[in-house]
Amino acid sequence: MTGQTRFRPELQGLRALAAVLVVIYHVWLGRISGGVDVFFLVSGFLITGQLYRASVRGRIAFQPMWGRMIKRLFPAAMTVLLATVVLGYLLLPEGRWFQTIREVVAAALFVENWQLAADSADYFAQHDQASVVQHFWSLSIQGQFYLVWPVLVALVVLVARRAGWSLRRSLAGALGIVFAVSLAYSVWLTAVDQPFAYFMSLTRVWEFALGGLLALVIDVIVLPVAVRWVLGWLGVAALVACGLVLQVGTVFPGYAALWPTLAAALVLVAGTTGSPVGADRFLSVRPLAYLGNLSYALYLWHWPILLFYLAARDQEEVGLRGGALVIGVSLVLAALTYHLVENPVRDAKFGTYTRWGAYRFGAAALVPVLVAAGGWQFVSQQRSAFTFVPDDPAYPGAKALAGGSAAPAGQQVPLMPPFAALPDQFAFFEEHECDESDRHPELVVCATSTMGEPSRRIVVAGDSHSQQYNAALRPIARERNWQIISMGKGGCPFSTDSEGAPGDLTCMEWNAAVADEIIALRPDAVFTMGTRDVRVGLTEWTPPGYVAQWRRVADAGIPVVAVRDNPRYDSSPSDCVEQRGAAAPECSTPRSEVLAPDPPYTALTDLPPNVHFLDFSDYFCTPDVCPPVIGNVLVYLDDNHVTAAYMETMSSILDEQLVATLGWQ
Repeated sequence: MTGQTRFRPELQGLRALAAVLVVIYHVWLGRISGGVDVFFLVSGFLITGQLYRASVRGRIAFQPMWGRMIKRLFPAAMTVLLATVVLGYLLLPEGRWFQTIREVVAAALFVENWQLAADSADYFAQHDQASVVQHFWSLSIQGQFYLVWPVLVALVVLVARRAGWSLRRSLAGALGIVFAVSLAYSVWLTAVDQPFAYFMSLTRVWEFALGGLLALVIDVIVLPVAVRWVLGWLGVAALVACGLVLQVGTVFPGYAALWPTLAAALVLVAGTTGSPVGADRFLSVRPLAYLGNLSYALYLWHWPILLFYLAARDQEEVGLRGGALVIGVSLVLAALTYHLVENPVRDAKFGTYTRWGAYRFGAAALVPVLVAAGGWQFVSQQRSAFTFVPDDPAYPGAKALAGGSAAPAGQQVPLMPPFAALPDQFAFFEEHECDESDRHPELVVCATSTMGEPSRRIVVAGDSHSQQYNAALRPIARERNWQIISMGKGGCPFSTDSEGAPGDLTCMEWNAAVADEIIALRPDAVFTMGTRDVRVGLTEWTPPGYVAQWRRVADAGIPVVAVRDNPRYDSSPSDCVEQRGAAAPECSTPRSEVLAPDPPYTALTDLPPNVHFLDFSDYFCTPDVCPPVIGNVLVYLDDNHVTAAYMETMSSILDEQLVATLGWQ
């Protein structure tokens, strides 16, 4: 390759610009900039160029290349992760410990993107607070790329040599195929399941492939200086504008991700213009070049510093001064990491004189992170261990609002469940209780066991807000020998439309399958949600899709029990309790701010005759406020889901109202 693919000072400036955009958008705008996509393209450009030149010289040496990758990625990454474990233990609410520990381990093993992709399929997990290491998803993809890409290129080179083909054309053809297939898959999966697609490795490969293609052809692109000047500034402007124009977090990584990657490609194609006012001159100035050196460490530090700042100050936004402080601290830590950690390790000779030196260093760097995370996990498990008895008079929970069941006066007891146990407080079914439907393989059906033939069958259908009532229904089922059948999908209420994510075809297809399954099963009742958007600043309503779905099962003569949704909040009430105490007035919300006097379904006139409504608002709120603790039991496990423990205390209340509403004996 020509000098175009050797050291290019504007590349450091491009990295710096991408990193600055990521940081500013995260800290002050609460948006995603597209800067990470630039990192992917630049990595593909540089690594493919190195691999091609190595293959032209003779062969690709895997071990030295992977050793350099370890020395490049591990020092800063493991330093930040170790600091995150220590600061997380000191600053984060206990309810966030488990998630943080799990993701620290995933990040250390370079599989954080897979962890987040798995969580994205779970609506409950999506509503957890942001993880302090979730930004490691992009580093995980880069690590996977560095591991696989040399092997892919080596295989193409091997085939090309044996067939007598041109190395450059063979590689370009192979990367073109990778680009096309990955982009097509990315576009499809983004339309079907965008949160899952966002973190998946295969939906991002095309960005590396595009950079690789550029590395192979850039030396044959000859353009006039004026054209290159325009392309350079056009690329910079497009990159800066990307996050402002596009909702990157909701439309990437499909075809929309072409915007930042092509913007970066324009900058690379523009190359050196020789103009004193060219984009390359701007990107090559010394401050940007130095910031480019810090860009990796800055990216790693800024996110945990931001979240630790918010946690320590119990804030949801940083503001102008707070954001400046976060960025300033991140820059200082990035500079210290670059000079005191990255450079010494990168310049060390252990990888030169010892065959496995870099690999031993990588393994050694992992040890303190994994040991620290393991110790934190042990403490978390100790603190989360508890035994909860729903009939314990010290923990009446919802029954405290029913009258006559308040805890004994003056009795001081620990709140239940423990804060560290909150992540396990969703009413999940056990794996052995669930199986695929015979009629619809995409539908997972879970069911409780019964003594012989059940006296009643109730299907709980819909999203996590329907499914959380399983904790209240199970004790009733055991007492009355009912069978509870669960058909749940995160973020997908029981509706003919995709209420959680408009246009989500998988949700609508799933709901159609659920309706067919219910009609075939002929249960004694369907239990689901009757409203949504019970949140400050939103208007609670009953979507037409809900009513249409109820009408569909009404034609089969199946009763529907529709429950008014519980209040939702912008942050976790339980976190507020841990930080400020149960009596803190700021941890409670005025009832009038989240609940209208009358539920919205009372105004509907065209309801099917099979629908019966239940409203448990009086067990989530007093006449004046919605408290975070009722009857010594924490009500919420996050900002909108009710703890299984609190739901269990509602069991007798639900039993009485359900039986009375349906006229069952």
